[in-house]
Amino acid sequence: MRRPLGALACAGSLVALGLPVTAVQSAQAATTTQRAECRVYANAPYVTSAGRIQASALRVGCSGSALVRIRIMQEKTGTDPVVRSASLRGVNGRVTVTAQCAPGVYYAVVTDYQGNTGRSGSATLSCSAKAPAAAGTAIPQPVQEVLRLTNARRQAGGCPALKDDPRLRAAAQAHSADMAAKNYFSHTSKDGRTMTARIKASGFSPLSAWAENIAWGQRTPAAVVTAWMNSEGHRRNIMNCAYTHIGIGMANSSRGPYWTQDFAKH
Repeated sequence: MRRPLGALACAGSLVALGLPVTAVQSAQAATTTQRAECRVYANAPYVTSAGRIQASALRVGCSGSALVRIRIMQEKTGTDPVVRSASLRGVNGRVTVTAQCAPGVYYAVVTDYQGNTGRSGSATLSCSAKAPAAAGTAIPQPVQEVLRLTNARRQAGGCPALKDDPRLRAAAQAHSADMAAKNYFSHTSKDGRTMTARIKASGFSPLSAWAENIAWGQRTPAAVVTAWMNSEGHRRNIMNCAYTHIGIGMANSSRGPYWTQDFAKH
């Protein structure tokens, strides 16, 4: 799907939009009742601040218990080996796996042995993030600048600065890369994953509120932050003082950069 350069879209959780708790609970219950399709999702592996590879998988919309297994795979010539796997039995929920890090290209696959499978995007890991992510060495410069500009706007409006979270950053980067590679612009991935499913699958927990801003075509960090701030819905996400953490992703394409901001609160 093609749209003019400079497109914007935003989405938020019910909590993030400031509805009363009773309304949130009722809406969430209605969503659960209406959700008929059982699915599993996996997020792209990333390097934690402790220098280990981590990936998470999520099972949602299901009514029966199943064994959910996630595997970290390494891309190699021939058959891709399983680096590490983990499993958990339940109806709906998340399972996380960690492994020692060695430089390479990794992805995660998940199955619930009930006919549902999923695969994350691939991630090239250098295993250099052995210092806390706050040091900034593992964060691309455009992403750092979007974070700086976003926090400058928040602080000018009386909100605390958002903390970069590597799990949210991996989710945001994977979505930007997916949009760029598959030529679409939406909060819903081509494989059907929603913004909520992608953020929950990132492993950020506990999660009480979340939102997402996306943009396409803005050539610089300053341009994309300005565009978001000039749009009511995107500005509301940026200036929501309840959010505590953020992940930012950017992927270039021949059609222009794709940007993603994933906001969350414990």
